[in-house]
Amino acid sequence: MKNEISGRTRLAGLYALPARHSFSPIMHTTAFQAMEVDAVYLSFDVQPERLGESIQAIRDLEMLGVNLSMPHKMAAVQYVDELSQAARLIGAINTIVNQEGKLIGHITDGIGCMESLKQNGIAIIGKRMTILGAGGAATAIITQAAIDGVEAIDVFNIKDDFYQMIAPKLAMIAEETNCQIQLHDLAEEKQLAASLAVSSLLINATNIGMAPKTDQMPLPDPTLLRSDLPVFDVIYHPGETKLLKAAKEKGATAVNGLGMLLYQGAAAFKLWTGKEMPVEMIQPLLEREIQK
Repeated sequence: MKNEISGRTRLAGLYALPARHSFSPIMHTTAFQAMEVDAVYLSFDVQPERLGESIQAIRDLEMLGVNLSMPHKMAAVQYVDELSQAARLIGAINTIVNQEGKLIGHITDGIGCMESLKQNGIAIIGKRMTILGAGGAATAIITQAAIDGVEAIDVFNIKDDFYQMIAPKLAMIAEETNCQIQLHDLAEEKQLAASLAVSSLLINATNIGMAPKTDQMPLPDPTLLRSDLPVFDVIYHPGETKLLKAAKEKGATAVNGLGMLLYQGAAAFKLWTGKEMPVEMIQPLLEREIQK
């Protein structure tokens, strides 16, 4: 299919600030073309004070929908008509779907993580996992894991002001999903060791391991890693963090965040079009873009 613009071409896009650095336009426009969807995807730098009218434009211009990134994920919630379960629990959205003028807010980051785990043969449903970090990416993963049926999640975060803020949200997620979620201080090394000893997965959802912290590891004691403990790192650049390298040295399955990036995009694509994104075509494009 040629990339032709017609009078029927629909628009999707990214609202962020800044937005121009995003990989999403090449990902989605390529997928639209491959799946013969008459649509294009563009990036828009949206100022916070213009977010409401920019979201109204989704209706006015009959757009398929948009993705949202910083700083709009939380602020956009007030402008949509309905939220998915995960978006409601988290209080943030990264995808809006236009259903004939009704705007539905979704969060696909956790979906992307869970699908990446599945594609890499990591089975975690009905089991226990440990996650480092409790920020936006971590909360999305925790919520989707709980919804999907992970039995228990031990969350470790630095005991700062944010620590106290996240505790009630994790309690709410646990109550609604019947998942056992416990928040711990990352400095509690004995508790971390105990949690990892009974976990079937370790996830790093912090920024420790990416520039400028590439020489650091979020796990205080790498001897806690073991060959039968898969490790997933949300970081995708560099492709192998110090944590993943240590996991591989133990003989463990080690997966970076590229698949999460890919599959969260695929989830948004399906919400907009009802079609599966051709991920085998999109993945090498992403890999090339990341290395630029």
